[in-house]
Amino acid sequence: MSEQEAKARVKINKLLEEAGWRFFDDENGKATIKLESSIKMEDSGDDFEHSERGYIDFLLVDENQNPVIVLEAKKEKLNPLVGKEQARNYALSQKVKYVILSNGIIHYLWNIETPISEKG
Repeated sequence: MSEQEAKARVKINKLLEEAGWRFFDDENGKATIKLESSIKMEDSGDDFEHSERGYIDFLLVDENQNPVIVLEAKKEKLNPLVGKEQARNYALSQKVKYVILSNGIIHYLWNIETPISEKG
């Protein structure tokens, strides 16, 4: 991970915690954020980037640990929309329809069942 993407992730981490998501189990319950979850790309039916495995930046789960949202992080200087197809594949592999695309500054919440334009 580049230093620029790491800076974006620090911002994203803080925003997730402020919104009530948890990185660790605590008195409020189990962790609801899984980092760098590894998946088999063939699970999504697509050979994305010629790789057999992919890594979801953030997988947000409910209290029963069921996947709810895939969050794809990009470095601050990139428009987060550049990660939409990658995130779509990850969401399909987890059988979720919601994706957050973020560079730490700009954030898109996307239902993958609806089109998303390059302008947001």
